[in-house]
Amino acid sequence: MQNSDPVRLGRKRNLPSCPNPLFLKWLTELRDEAKEKGRKTHYTYQKAINSLNKYPLPLKNTKEAKILQHFGDGICKILDDKLQRHHQENGTGAPIHSLPERVHLLDIQDNNSMVPPRKTTAAGDGGKDVDGGGEVGKKRKKREYVPQKRSGGHAVLLTLYRQSQIPGSKGYMFKMELQTEAQHLCDKSFTVPDVGSKYTAWSSVSTLIQKNLLIKTHNPARYTLTDEGLALAERLELVERGTSGEEIRKEEAMAEEEENSPGIVDLTASDDDDEEEEVHRRTDAGGMSSSGQPQSSQAGSRKQNAECLLPGTYEILLCVDFIETTGGNQLRKQELVKELQRNGVNFDIRKLSVGDFLWVAREKVAPVPGQLRAPAARELVLDYIIERKRMDDLCGSIIDGRFREQKFRLKRCGLRKPIYLVEECGSAASHLSLPESTLQQAIVNTQVVDGFFVKRVQNVSESAAYLTVMTRYLTKLYQGCALMCRSRELEGDLGSDVEGTAIPASSLISFAEFNHGAVKNKCQTVKEVFARQLMQISGLSGDKAAAIQEHYSTPHSLLAAYERCTSEAEKEKLLSSIRFGKLKRNLGPALSRTVYQLYCTPGALS
Repeated sequence: MQNSDPVRLGRKRNLPSCPNPLFLKWLTELRDEAKEKGRKTHYTYQKAINSLNKYPLPLKNTKEAKILQHFGDGICKILDDKLQRHHQENGTGAPIHSLPERVHLLDIQDNNSMVPPRKTTAAGDGGKDVDGGGEVGKKRKKREYVPQKRSGGHAVLLTLYRQSQIPGSKGYMFKMELQTEAQHLCDKSFTVPDVGSKYTAWSSVSTLIQKNLLIKTHNPARYTLTDEGLALAERLELVERGTSGEEIRKEEAMAEEEENSPGIVDLTASDDDDEEEEVHRRTDAGGMSSSGQPQSSQAGSRKQNAECLLPGTYEILLCVDFIETTGGNQLRKQELVKELQRNGVNFDIRKLSVGDFLWVAREKVAPVPGQLRAPAARELVLDYIIERKRMDDLCGSIIDGRFREQKFRLKRCGLRKPIYLVEECGSAASHLSLPESTLQQAIVNTQVVDGFFVKRVQNVSESAAYLTVMTRYLTKLYQGCALMCRSRELEGDLGSDVEGTAIPASSLISFAEFNHGAVKNKCQTVKEVFARQLMQISGLSGDKAAAIQEHYSTPHSLLAAYERCTSEAEKEKLLSSIRFGKLKRNLGPALSRTVYQLYCTPGALS
């Protein structure tokens, strides 16, 4: 008796890891349709697919999908229409977190793109496929992706696997942390491309994500092995230790045979894969790089240069915010510049996103023969930053709320030694809008409560003298130090309070990352906006807002906690026992009641 069911060919694949396969299928169909018609909207659909793959939770409806990146009103409207048709065809109780039975999961690739249905055989065709192709028995299996030894992908997989085997491991790694740990396992640099190339060893991470071996989540990005990646990394670790069995050797021989066999074209490979393999072919041939130098020695020199600034290869430079030299009282501001020049201070005027003065260790670079410009110098920011305040400016910033906001941004800028430079203005203080006692109390609170170092001076000349002394002090302090570049991504794990004792003093942030991360009007997360909302409440400082966010990171989580309370009294006291600051004091019932009234009172507040 002949079987009328279609025969499916090819190796059985793992099910997609995405918890929303129905939405994924619809997006994939939309992308492929747009691509066939030559529309550029297929790029938008691909971005939405990538965003959906990163989301680890099932979506109940299209409204919840709006929280995902690249899911605008247009895409959500299309998905909503498809979801309504799905319920009409399959019933209102039809599941949306699994594909219908008629859609075979093997038709979804690891990179979540739909492929044409597999060729089927019919009775009487003599083993031939319906489409007129070759014999079924001669269909080749697609070769499994295995990164080359000492390549970027190989190093990343091994590093994540070894980190996962450590007892108490957090299960993921940040980008900077992963690059640092994986560098010794790779012949190429993770940060500096080869001469004449734009690719680094880190470029292979995109291939690992496409092959469903690696998953990237959160912001800052966290990298974690998938189940497939864990299995592959375990095999690579066995090969690395030299304990691989006969089965592994057979698989490697089969892979090499398929690679060398002619006439096999992988139509599903992406352009990034082709570019990555081309980079490997150019750099792995004979162990020579495109510059003609041995790859191992060149990688070693790049690795050493990329990780730190060695003693004698950098100079300490004072950076002055351009606002301190332009606008307002030009005479007073130019006096500061002239004083610094007279004292022989090496300084540079540039735009600073936060603070008025800071210091950088700038790499000494020499012009390259045959090139028009010298290479760009790397700059690492020292852990000292100064906010300069005249008494009249301090008075104005307290009135309009800038004073608290500036202190909050200075604490979160990533530098561990914030300084307030306060200039007295003599008898002019008696004509200010606030009493002098209020200004003096604000200065004391800045030093005692907020933990800033406060330096008082009488005029601009003393300010310039203090900057001069600090520049010479820091030049001597960092003399002979090898300065490492760290990323702000790691500060959440290492502890980034004002003292910052968890991070070595010679581990510094690059100036570009510091200035970009401190931008005042940059896109903010829900957590950051929530913190700013809380700080608008009188008496609720940055430390108290941070303590609340440790328990309730978003307004939604706080409102959900209020809903779980059984009485009004319990809601008012919900936050009272939260501890904040170094002394671990309770937030108190008064502030707890104020926050509750702000978020839970219907209508206008009286």
